[in-house]
Amino acid sequence: GRVPPALAALSQVLRLERSRRTGIMFPLQKLERYLAPGTDTARFHIFEPELDALQRAEGLFRSGQGHPIDYVSSAVRMDHAPPPDLPEVCFIGRSNVGKSSLIRALFSLSPEVEVRVSKTPGHTKKMNFFKVGKYFTLVDMPGYGYRAPQDFVEMVEAYLQERRNLKRTFLLVDGVVGLQKTDHIAVEMLEEFGIPYVMVLTKIDRAPRGLLLKNVLGIQEFVKENTQGCFPQLFLVSSVEFSGVHLLRCFVAHVTGNLSAVETS
Repeated sequence: GRVPPALAALSQVLRLERSRRTGIMFPLQKLERYLAPGTDTARFHIFEPELDALQRAEGLFRSGQGHPIDYVSSAVRMDHAPPPDLPEVCFIGRSNVGKSSLIRALFSLSPEVEVRVSKTPGHTKKMNFFKVGKYFTLVDMPGYGYRAPQDFVEMVEAYLQERRNLKRTFLLVDGVVGLQKTDHIAVEMLEEFGIPYVMVLTKIDRAPRGLLLKNVLGIQEFVKENTQGCFPQLFLVSSVEFSGVHLLRCFVAHVTGNLSAVETS
């Protein structure tokens, strides 16, 4: 199998000097330093687990004897989906938002897990199910917008409305371009169905700091004013530098009920 990238493991991140370590483990905290004095940053600190919780979550994403992590199946219709017998999370977002790259980063400590990352946007045409031991299932949904599958709406709406074991939907937004028209449509759909979801800003390594701050504050304000089902804290990630990946693993473990004692501030 492939060798996991160096910063995929927390043990490697902890060897870095403090500022870089914080930037990878808690990207919002790193941004906070550049905000104007008096800016309300309470929403930067809602989910802030201790190191112990981050390490326990990492263990879930590391396959081993008795804890296999496998691609299970793909489905284009709900009757093709695996049985809903485990807590489940799904990842949705525009084509080319970096969804498959992020899922590959989450599973990077289990290099045998095959997550296809295409150079062509819109490659994911099916719902792809990954089973994480006996703990939870993670679903890679088809991208919307450019080159979305013809039956995207029917497939995704049916999944969101019928999947009774779905614990949280992760809505990925490009950190460089911010919320787009198609993202607003996805938000409206999630709100209409009453689905609890989280916004994840991807590709933060590509966004200049000023632009990233502007997008973070703008989206945070949008979430506060216009949503009811969205978790108030944004998650920032880079699949290249592994920023935010450890925290996201921990949040997935938490919402699927596999981290009973997560300490949040």
